[in-house]
Amino acid sequence: MAGKWKTIGEGLAGVSIMAISLITPFLNHRRRYWGATNDEIQRALPGDDLVPDLKGEYVHAITINARAADTWPWLVQIGQGRGGFYSYELLENMIGCKIKNADEIVPEWQHLEVGDSIPMHPTMGSPYKVTASEPNRALVLLLRVDMQTGNTFELTGKIPEKYQNSSWVFFLDERDYGTTRLISRSRNDWNDSLGNTLFFGIFGNFTLEMDRKMLLGIKERVEAAGTRFVTA
Repeated sequence: MAGKWKTIGEGLAGVSIMAISLITPFLNHRRRYWGATNDEIQRALPGDDLVPDLKGEYVHAITINARAADTWPWLVQIGQGRGGFYSYELLENMIGCKIKNADEIVPEWQHLEVGDSIPMHPTMGSPYKVTASEPNRALVLLLRVDMQTGNTFELTGKIPEKYQNSSWVFFLDERDYGTTRLISRSRNDWNDSLGNTLFFGIFGNFTLEMDRKMLLGIKERVEAAGTRFVTA
């Protein structure tokens, strides 16, 4: 019961924060780069080249009081139907995502290969694809889709009339004294249209808060649970 009320409370807090973000656009720069230093914002990360034409970006970062090896298992099990995203579970499930955030490391979800899918929703939208996975260091995801057909495409070929090209990178930078900086970077491109500008402008505010909460959720779990494993 306590867990249920915590989920509800966090969901209501998330709604409030997102509502405030819509009426405070002058704070968008701070929200886009929450927690990140100038060096982290500017540094090159794996996967940056996947979205060469950039229309939108955010870089979030947080310090976790644990080693990268203790943080990686929580990252590698993300996804709908897997460990969730450690964010606002209630809000995700209001649009049918059927997310259940894991509070343990599950061995069956610890093996990601290049080409594997990371779904966001059980039936809607295209999943992210794993394009690189370097244990204890970097997880690179890509969503590159023709919005009219649902098919993927290559940047070297004909670009669809309506498309989305988005990378999502998680980078672990282990520091001294057993701490790790977790960096989340999303780079996005889409076809020019008024509808897309409005959609990504509004939806982008929600995404910023969901990602911020995700990093906080990972930090909480890593520091509380260490390397505790369970059986799925």
